[in-house]
Amino acid sequence: MNKLFFLFPVKILSLLFLLSVSCNQKEQIKKPNLLFVFSDQQTFDMVGCYGNRQIITPNIDKLASAGLRFDNCFSNSPICTPFRGMLMSGQYSLYNGCYVNDTPLIPGNGKKFAEVLRDDGYYTGYIGKWHLLGGDRKRPIPAGPMRYGFDDIFYSNNCHVDFRPGKCFFWNENDEQEYFDEWEVYGQTNQAIDFLESVKNREEPFALFVSWHPPHDWGKFEGEDGKMHFRYDAPEELMAYYNRDTLNVRPGLEPTPDLKRMYHGHMAMTTGVDIAFGQLMDKLKEIGKDENTIVVFTSDHGDMLEFDKAVYPKQYPHDYSLHIPFIVKYPGVITEHDSTSLLFSALDIMPTMLGLMGQEVPKECQGKNLSEAILTGNEDAVDFVPIWLHESIGYRGVITKEYTFARQKTEHSHLHNTLFDRITDPYQLNNLINDEKLDSTKEVLWAKTRSWMQAIGDDFYDEAEIIEAGKDLQPSNSLVSPIDLFTKAN
Repeated sequence: MNKLFFLFPVKILSLLFLLSVSCNQKEQIKKPNLLFVFSDQQTFDMVGCYGNRQIITPNIDKLASAGLRFDNCFSNSPICTPFRGMLMSGQYSLYNGCYVNDTPLIPGNGKKFAEVLRDDGYYTGYIGKWHLLGGDRKRPIPAGPMRYGFDDIFYSNNCHVDFRPGKCFFWNENDEQEYFDEWEVYGQTNQAIDFLESVKNREEPFALFVSWHPPHDWGKFEGEDGKMHFRYDAPEELMAYYNRDTLNVRPGLEPTPDLKRMYHGHMAMTTGVDIAFGQLMDKLKEIGKDENTIVVFTSDHGDMLEFDKAVYPKQYPHDYSLHIPFIVKYPGVITEHDSTSLLFSALDIMPTMLGLMGQEVPKECQGKNLSEAILTGNEDAVDFVPIWLHESIGYRGVITKEYTFARQKTEHSHLHNTLFDRITDPYQLNNLINDEKLDSTKEVLWAKTRSWMQAIGDDFYDEAEIIEAGKDLQPSNSLVSPIDLFTKAN
């Protein structure tokens, strides 16, 4: 890491920061605002500053040039609802309730991200995809505890995948659907710009979360091979940024016309996300809040963009599913273009951001507060990141700087039993899980996996087991932590 990374010498800055928190002097300094922006299904390699020379993302790249790029950030469980549950709670899926898609984040059991900020006087707002309500997606999110601290401005469609003008919508304050007359990302961005305009003259700090659904797939098409494939089409003005015939696909994939069609739409939507992000940054500067606002850009998980995995474009223990962009700009603290190899994950986002903001981290958070490691440039503060999938053919594993390791409950060979050398095989083309020469390495990685599983009481529980454990214990509409259900059942 660049030793000139901080405005003040590292030891002095970190000491002052930690003293200000430990002595409870945060009222004596101006609280930073927070603009937290995340897309959906955008892998780390679909951002220019991560090395992709054909993707067009100048605004996100500009953020990286003014802040800190995390080169080893991962979605512990690469699915929409589990990521959002971790983001808002800092807890493992078995504790926050979001173990698969469309399961609700459980209120209580510690303050959620926005509840901490709200209770410290922040004006809070949430705009975009939510996907934390559970059950039927086609309903509004009721005001109150199910918004987890976003009490001031809340505009969401919960989870809706048609992004076209006239098809995309949000639930207004009267629980009525209002339709956008523009591409969903742009409509939501205008709502976020209105929020920023509304805080222009406010004295209290703000926290705005903006959740865009693209570049997520949104339908299917029949390809030239006669099979159905996921659709990633974008507005024509965004598709025009790219020449489909000249697009390169990831190493190891055959660049068929169908695959290039998927890439074309995915990359076009990504550029649309970047354009919208630039508009938010421009507005932040226009209202004079850019120098006291922490800005984050990330995504909930990646996308395999492969035909043989097209039934589930995510959910795999591979970098293209797990490895996500994470960029932070913090004026006055993080001031120069740099990157860090620190292992970081969705579990750590809430406690770390609260730590950077001088907030007390709820004791119920199970992720790590890595703010001190960031401030001191300690890139070796984390040994491994846990990864898991609670679906029927799930896996448990770890990511280290050297390896990605995952295995299923049974040891038979399957796509989810994986061992990749992250250094010699960055594109993860050679699965070493059956390489007997690496048996000792696998034992070490399995021991690390068991350590985090034992720490949270996870015995390879999958979705069916969670449902079975709880069905006779609680009414079907109640909200109970799955880990509590297992405790009662056993």
